[in-house]
Parts: sequence; structure tokens; C-alpha cells
Amino acid sequence: MIYVQNLSKAFDGFPALTDLDLCVQKGSIYGLIGTNGAGKTTILRLLAGVLIPDRGKILIDETPVFDNEELKQRISLVSDDLYFPAGTSLFDMGKFYQDIYIGWNQKKFETLIALFGLDDKKTIRSFSKGIKKQAAFTLALSTSPDYLFLDEPIDGLDPVARKLVWKLIVDEVAEKQMTVLVSSHNLSEMEGICDSIGIISKGRMHLEKELDAMKSKMNKVQVSFGTSGCPDSVLQNLHILHQESKGSVELLIIHEKAARIREVIEAEQPLLFDLLPLTLEEIFIYELGGEDDEIKKILL
Repeated sequence: MIYVQNLSKAFDGFPALTDLDLCVQKGSIYGLIGTNGAGKTTILRLLAGVLIPDRGKILIDETPVFDNEELKQRISLVSDDLYFPAGTSLFDMGKFYQDIYIGWNQKKFETLIALFGLDDKKTIRSFSKGIKKQAAFTLALSTSPDYLFLDEPIDGLDPVARKLVWKLIVDEVAEKQMTVLVSSHNLSEMEGICDSIGIISKGRMHLEKELDAMKSKMNKVQVSFGTSGCPDSVLQNLHILHQESKGSVELLIIHEKAARIREVIEAEQPLLFDLLPLTLEEIFIYELGGEDDEIKKILL
């Protein structure tokens, strides 16, 4: 289990994280989402013990991370800004990792190389960004980590490779109870694998919930009451985050459970009423509302 309390970190006086709390259950896949600069990468590096927090508590299995070499043996971090020494091949890096990690699994390493179709003798720096990501993921998974931290793991990957990465992650979680914390701009794919989501905004935790619970409390409604428009009883008795009209049809984003929405709207006898699920992308946009002009960049 990962437990974070009141975590703060600044760089050159600029606050990257401020009093952030976070909790990740063992054997789960936790998604971090937020705009560029929200603090996602900083969180992952702090959890991996790469950075020292200015203030706050980080515990993994009730143990502090920083300067804890025994715990770090059980953690793997795949950064977005990958670095490999000049002239090294994937074969060379495998030898290097084998000397460092007691959990190194050579058979898995060779299997993953074959699955991704990687050339383990070629210099890694000559790889494309996507192939470098596959190489880094192969190395990380071959250390047999209990905790895997991934920063934009599918950035630059083709659809086939993306699907393989997600499948391997889900399989490891199911078989070995590995705990995964992943940051990605690809919200549609994260929606398919994450158990819980943390929405980060300007260095703070805006919302942290299990994904199913998050989706159950936000709904999209298409409704029509004819030319009279949406009654005041609906607008005043429901928590409406967004409203737009298309002719006589109203599109409403409502922060309420489905049963409550049905109760209020059906009491007014609408001519049309459809209750539709929201995607994770839509939840992200409407949860943060208009507080950050950079929100829509998450969808690029």
C-alpha cells in the first residue's frame, strides 16, 4: 500500500506540489491525470525515492522510501524523459540491471524482447521514442517489481504496442498483485484498466476516487420538455455542471447519482429523456470546470 500525506515539493521557489494526499491500495492500478505541469511526474519521482520531499510523509508498505535501498529493490520507475548511456544496447542494460536488482528475471527479459520484437544488440539511443519506451518497460518489468511507476508509458507507441503494454500490466497485477501508478494523457485507454483515479490540478489533489464510484456520481442527460424549456425545478434541484441547448433538446452534465436524476426529471414528464454515461475525459473536464485554461490539452 502507498500512503502519502501533506506532500509538498518546490523547485527554485516554485511549488510543484502542495499538501497533497494520496492512497493506493496494494494490487491495484491507480491513474494520475492532470494537465502538463500539474505535478504528476514530480509525484512519481518522489514515490520512487528519486527526489526528496520538502514536507510531508511518503510510506510504501508502512516504510519510508528515500534512502531505503531494500524497498527500492521492489520499485521500478519508467520516466517520460528516458536516459540511456551512450553506446549501450538493451543487452548491455540487461547485464547492468541484473547486477543491481536481486529480483531480476532473465527469462522474462528475453521473453519481453521477443514479444516487442526488439533488437537487443542495437544501440538504444538509435531507437525511436516509442522503441525506447518499449525497452525501458522491458527492463522495468524484468526486475519483478512489487511497485511499478509509469510516466506516459505509451507515448510514441503504435496501437499494437500500446495494447501489449496494457495487457502485460494487467496480467502482472492479476498474477502477482503488483501495484501500479500510471500517469498518461491517453484517458480513454486508462479508463479501461484503472481501478482508481487521482485528478491533479496545480500541484494539489483535486479529486481521488475509485473509478466506478467517480462515474456513478456524474451523468450526462439529454432531455426535452418541448418549447417551454427546462423547468426551474430541474435546474434548481440538481447539481448541474454544464448546460447547452440544441433546439428543444437540453444537454446537461449533472453531478448526481442516476436515481436522483431520474426522480427529479421524470416528475416533470419530459418528452425525451436519455441518461448517458460519461467518459473519463468528460469527467476530467467537468470536474475541473473552467479553473484551468490548460485543461483541454490533456486530450491532445
